[in-house]
Amino acid sequence: MEQAFWHQCWQQQQLGFQLAEPHPLLQAHLAEVLASKAGALNSIVLPLCGKSPDLMFCRQFLPVTGFELSPIACHDFFSEQGLGVTVDRSPTAAPDFVHYQSSDIVLWQGDFFQVPAALIKRSVLLYDRAALIALPAPMRRAYADKLKQWLALGASLLLISLEYPEAERQGPPFAVLPDELAQLFSGYQLTLLQSQDITGQGFGRRRLATSQLWEKIWLIE
Repeated sequence: MEQAFWHQCWQQQQLGFQLAEPHPLLQAHLAEVLASKAGALNSIVLPLCGKSPDLMFCRQFLPVTGFELSPIACHDFFSEQGLGVTVDRSPTAAPDFVHYQSSDIVLWQGDFFQVPAALIKRSVLLYDRAALIALPAPMRRAYADKLKQWLALGASLLLISLEYPEAERQGPPFAVLPDELAQLFSGYQLTLLQSQDITGQGFGRRRLATSQLWEKIWLIE
């Protein structure tokens, strides 16, 4: 799946994955996860964040950093949220990225797989609502390997997965089953916090025609 696919989605506003409100599983578990860390975390990082309303929800707890490929998504996020923003198109820490900042929200626009070591910080909570499940299997391995650069520095990962009978549809979004998660994050502890049956309900702005559909939220550390 090439970058051009996602750029086209944003250019044509094909945003079936977009939610109007923060994800219910994030709302249900973020505070308790942060409390369990007893103040040890200093920011929340959202890979492949788009213009997700989860960014605004997370900022209620800690400063937020998002990584996003599309400049349209970055522009639209700040515009739609009514936030003033400063833009640096040649930041010293990551010259291949564009840096957007509004108070306690920072977005880095560029290729997440090329995030330099200077931007990989300690003591963060990673949150993934629909990034891993947006990627085909070969890219999921590379994506997980990138996340593990943070995990190796003591980060925790709050991740929402999607499950359905894989023979019934082609992604994205893709089904990512527990066995695959265990392989992707081998060496780390996976704790299932909650699973919810959303069969027949919407996924973002779409309805997925599957006989079963489950969302699960995991803590990986």
